[in-house]
Amino acid sequence: MKTALIGYGKMGREIERIALERRHTVVSVIDADNQLDFDSKDFLSAEVAIEFSRPDSAVDNYKKCFERNIPVVTGTTGWYNRLDEIKNIVRLEDRTFFYASNFSIGVNIFFAINRYLAKIMNSFPQYDIRMEEIHHVHKLDSPSGTGITLAEEILKNIDRKHSWKDASNGDSSELLITSVREGEVPGIHEIIYESDADLIRIKHDAKNRSGFALGAVLAAEFVKDKKGFYEMQNMLNF
Repeated sequence: MKTALIGYGKMGREIERIALERRHTVVSVIDADNQLDFDSKDFLSAEVAIEFSRPDSAVDNYKKCFERNIPVVTGTTGWYNRLDEIKNIVRLEDRTFFYASNFSIGVNIFFAINRYLAKIMNSFPQYDIRMEEIHHVHKLDSPSGTGITLAEEILKNIDRKHSWKDASNGDSSELLITSVREGEVPGIHEIIYESDADLIRIKHDAKNRSGFALGAVLAAEFVKDKKGFYEMQNMLNF
């Protein structure tokens, strides 16, 4: 598979390593300093583009790929207020787009566990719920896209929580998320249910970036010859 990379930070380099390991070809790498390469022969030869950039440039990157009829797989977070705009372009222009707040297979298993546990805990109002997430100091969005996904799945299944809030205190109807940015932590997410009697805790702790990178490459393989809008649940089919 001929792959283009958009964004060449630590994640981009890890995706490149995994793609080459899986015998794909990286035909083009685009970063902030070579934006004109979107019109290069190499980029235009790509069968799929994997995009891990910045929230403020992500949507423009997607549109450039769409204009060149190149499928997009993206793991950039922090741009979701424009998700409906991208969905409309994909539908109206028959484009290909795969997005995930987290490409790690382990995290997506964690998503499934979170949904299941929330359904159970809806019947036990004596438990309050909170979330903690920790990432490296370079992460621009807070809470993380993964944290927001976890929170929104809880809200869908817990009647007593009506919104989430990135703070350490709030009213009982709010799901509180404590976000910490420190060191080079790849990502830790923890859901805590606590009553006067006990505490139930589920946690995902990423050891490194390789799980995210592998998931992104698997998504590119999955979506290469398809049209439409896809998420991890389409690929994993839990």
